[in-house]
Amino acid sequence: MTVDNVNTIGDLLQWVEYQFDKAELFFGHGTDNPWDEAVQLVLYALQLPLYSGNEVLTQQVTHTQTEAVKALVARRIDEKIPLAYLTNCGWFAGLPFYVDERVLVPRSPLAELVEQQFSPWLLESPKHILDLCTGSGCIGIACAYAFPEAQVVLSDISGDALAVANINIGDHGCSARVSTLQSDLFERLTNHKFDLIVSNPPYVDAEDLASMPDEFRHEPAIGLGSGTDGLDFTRRLLSEAGRYLNDGGTLIAEVGNSWQALDKLFPELPFTWLEFERGGHGVFYLTKEELAGC
Repeated sequence: MTVDNVNTIGDLLQWVEYQFDKAELFFGHGTDNPWDEAVQLVLYALQLPLYSGNEVLTQQVTHTQTEAVKALVARRIDEKIPLAYLTNCGWFAGLPFYVDERVLVPRSPLAELVEQQFSPWLLESPKHILDLCTGSGCIGIACAYAFPEAQVVLSDISGDALAVANINIGDHGCSARVSTLQSDLFERLTNHKFDLIVSNPPYVDAEDLASMPDEFRHEPAIGLGSGTDGLDFTRRLLSEAGRYLNDGGTLIAEVGNSWQALDKLFPELPFTWLEFERGGHGVFYLTKEELAGC
């Protein structure tokens, strides 16, 4: 099919899917296949809801609409820009978040835990939550939805990231319970203690970082790499986190492919490695009391 033969939204979706498939793009920033990415791009370009039904497939498209889609497709293919940056929207735990190239695109398996209110790992609902290395703020804001009584701090070393997080706080209308704080790890959190610290920190090792697809070059490097073995930040996190947890408090953090290296590095720590129904790995659970051994 050529774009000249496109008449309906269904035709347009098939054309975009074909272009994406032919271009051999990397899918991993919110989608994992060309069809889902085509759906998101087309519905965004045509200003239709993401959850539109099949009835839209037969709707006629105008030349102007087709040209708008073509322009987005060209940028996605030629510049290898993740779709979320083209639409300024990423999804996490069923919620939409504003994103741009100041923050990583939301994609953490932690979403599944948030949706389940971290069951069965939390015995009580946390009243004070820290989202460390918050980026767009998606994890912490989703936690605010999951725990309506909780106060949430979104912390990041990057002022640019916190500017995006503040946009999302405003969009979700949660400024009464969610705040931001610029800090290098716990540097400016000395007067705080939390029931839950949740973190998706930088954890990509140097070898993996060098071989990542072009799409990742658009994301802030500070949010991805963390030294030769990917664990520079996590070493600091484990050595300090216990002091910022209330008794019975919990640390849950993602280290992705670096999980085996971390497990070997800290044999004295009883990591619980969590499993996910929707895929994902490298997320550990430790209590304040377990962290005392670090």
